[in-house]
Amino acid sequence: MSESVAILRQGRSDELSRLADEHLQHDLQASDRDKLNAAASSISLWTTVGSAVGVSLGLLAAIRLRGSRKAFFSAIRAQERPTKVIFEDGRSESIPDLTPLLKPTTLGDIATYFFASAGGLLLGGELGFAGGVATGTRTITKDPESKKRIETAFRKFRADVLRKQADALDKGVQDYVLI
Repeated sequence: MSESVAILRQGRSDELSRLADEHLQHDLQASDRDKLNAAASSISLWTTVGSAVGVSLGLLAAIRLRGSRKAFFSAIRAQERPTKVIFEDGRSESIPDLTPLLKPTTLGDIATYFFASAGGLLLGGELGFAGGVATGTRTITKDPESKKRIETAFRKFRADVLRKQADALDKGVQDYVLI
């Protein structure tokens, strides 16, 4: 069970990062490592900025929505409403006042702010991540020779990971997955 939660898989991530560092040091030149670091920092920056913009826009949308709900309630409360309905046979029925049920509440405001900012965070973070990946990819693919070395190093890294997984499966280790 603890292996299904990503944060609890610390041993595996340590092993993966050690293996990746070995490949970075042996298979790549210093300029290649610099390009990979620049691409990673670009992705991080774009994701952070996108998340911040998304939360800001989500909060702005929540503020506007809250204002619209208050204005709607004020308009309904100010309207003159019928109090009873008279049917054709002369019978009359009173109409209940639903105005208190339409009143904006603090709980509704909290839910609006939470869900609007969470939606903005997700949307902005994903769009920022996509922009960062595009920028990072351009950084890596500028030089064809460097791109080829990086791809080769990544392929060797994946092959080593798969070998370690196969060894673990042969030894009978349950639920041992590196990637």
